[in-house]
Amino acid sequence: MDKKKKTSKAPPVSGFLARFRGFAQACAVLLTNPHLPNLLKGQIYRGKGKTVCVPGLNCYSCPAATGACPIGAVQSVIGSSKFKFSYYVTGTLILLGVLLGRFVCGFLCPFGWFQELIHKIPLPKKKLSTKKLRPLRYLKYAVLLVMVVLLPTVLVNELGMGDPIFCKYLCPQGILEGAIPLALVNTGIRSALGALFTWKAAVLAAVILLSVLFWRPFCKWLCPLGAFYALFNRVSLFQMQVNSHRCVSCGKCANVCPMDVDITQNANHAECIRCGRCIKSCPTEAICYRYGFGNEKTKENS
Repeated sequence: MDKKKKTSKAPPVSGFLARFRGFAQACAVLLTNPHLPNLLKGQIYRGKGKTVCVPGLNCYSCPAATGACPIGAVQSVIGSSKFKFSYYVTGTLILLGVLLGRFVCGFLCPFGWFQELIHKIPLPKKKLSTKKLRPLRYLKYAVLLVMVVLLPTVLVNELGMGDPIFCKYLCPQGILEGAIPLALVNTGIRSALGALFTWKAAVLAAVILLSVLFWRPFCKWLCPLGAFYALFNRVSLFQMQVNSHRCVSCGKCANVCPMDVDITQNANHAECIRCGRCIKSCPTEAICYRYGFGNEKTKENS
């Protein structure tokens, strides 16, 4: 009886994180965008905080933003005429990847949370699944390699400077957090809007529409920051753990996973963002978060 009672207890930290993930996401958005009065003034914060990279996709040009977007920082360095590599920016990204992996995507990314909120919009029919669209997940690695790294390095002007291709032409967060709020309160910016704004607005509209139908489509298919963190998922200190002794192979965790991952087959799959839905759905409490080194599959201690 004592042993049975012991195995029925849920890991308290794992259960708490999974249950209050939405609250953690909201706090992350406010912490990375605390300068809310700037939204009304149409002014961008330019303090020392802008030299620090925030973990998630969060536009530098947002009036409320307090830090720099990691992808934007990479693009700025690569497109510079003086520097093509930054140990600080690269080191920050690697450190976040090693410490957290795609936990950043699930808990700390403002644009990921935005897509989840859009997905809550009720539809007369059931939300669509992306399981048959799994091959599209590899697109984000191409975006990371081509749009973030290669094109800004190769396509340079007479001064040796390259455009931030991803930020300029594809990133929907830039227009959502930056261009739209600034244009609403600044007549000068409003009058200067042209074809590029129209294109980016169309990209944002497409992401919003897809987010109503699918769960976090930009994260799954196009986000280069998610692609970078995915490279560290198996080696990051923050991981998922499956207790093989408790697992009854019911399949509930795979059925509820919005990232189309079967955690019992690969506990730290590159697509897993540690959202915790599998933890909440598991009837035997065989899944939990783990921080540190160890096996992703364990057996119950006797």
